[in-house]
Amino acid sequence: MTEIKDPENTIIMETTQGQVVIQLLPDLAPGHVARIKELCAEGAYDGVVFHRVINDFMAQTGDVQYGKKGSESFNPARAGMGGSSKPDLKAEFSNASHVRGTCSMARSQMPNSANSQFFICFADSPWLNKQYSVWGQVISGMENVDKIKRGEPVKDPDSIVSMKLAANA
Repeated sequence: MTEIKDPENTIIMETTQGQVVIQLLPDLAPGHVARIKELCAEGAYDGVVFHRVINDFMAQTGDVQYGKKGSESFNPARAGMGGSSKPDLKAEFSNASHVRGTCSMARSQMPNSANSQFFICFADSPWLNKQYSVWGQVISGMENVDKIKRGEPVKDPDSIVSMKLAANA
């Protein structure tokens, strides 16, 4: 197991493929990190599917509205079209590069439209730099991210079993 140096800024995400540990980057994206922590504390991400997973690019999840298995609003056909009941976030673009293991917020064409959805890069994706808000970096378990089933949409998708701040795990 990876040594967790800052449990208040580390996420432990249990997926159907295994554990993934993410170091939060509050200096880069304080608003986005606060939102991720808030949704984790509420258990909002627990049961949410990876609805869009593209080989050699990224795995996207975080639709707590339509992508949460077992919820009344779960709709596999609409997973990826929703967010949370919270307001959209103001973009926090930075000079951080989208490299393997980068965690960044998904959004529409509007820069200030990120809400709850996020993606984890499988590979370096420099065309995303300075256009998406980077909020974290996988520090262990990337091999488990690599195992997530691919597709757009994914048939019988993998999901987040639980996602918690290490300090609360």
